[in-house]
Amino acid sequence: MASVASFFLSRIDVLLDPQLEKMIQDKHPQAKIASGLHGKVAIHSAKAAYAIYHELFSSRRWVSLARQGATPQRLLWASTSTKNPAYSDVKYVEPLIGQDTINTMPLELLNAYRDHGKPASRLVEGLEGAQKSLESLKEIGIDLDKVTQQLEDEGVGKFNQAYDQLLVVLEQKRELALKKPQTC
Repeated sequence: MASVASFFLSRIDVLLDPQLEKMIQDKHPQAKIASGLHGKVAIHSAKAAYAIYHELFSSRRWVSLARQGATPQRLLWASTSTKNPAYSDVKYVEPLIGQDTINTMPLELLNAYRDHGKPASRLVEGLEGAQKSLESLKEIGIDLDKVTQQLEDEGVGKFNQAYDQLLVVLEQKRELALKKPQTC
């Protein structure tokens, strides 16, 4: 059994793209930077996370732990269906293929990838550029830490809501089962 660190991708671009588009349309002084980030922040964030992952799990300390039987946590790419119809349907799949990662794909996306995806390990391509790109968010007034905290809070809220709904359904089923006469 291994644990994962889930990384919800398309939600990042869904949140930031409208802000970037507004800067571009309003001819904001940093519109060129905004244009270069549009539709790319999620992938750049994932690549930056992978760079940190790689650094952590190739450290001396980790190697020592691995010799004692420790297994690495893997990165899990989630929310990989493209929400913007202007983007490729495999946008959050192809650039993030790499070692020690998992990609959750709904059946429709898996079929699209089978149809026209181009398998290749691309995750390590452009790691340095991805980090520089994320740093440029500050230049245009976007705080990535606040964005990720907002998305984390929203995600946890959605999971809690689904869990609470599950508990209600289970309680209803339990009550129903208790009301049914028992037969031998």
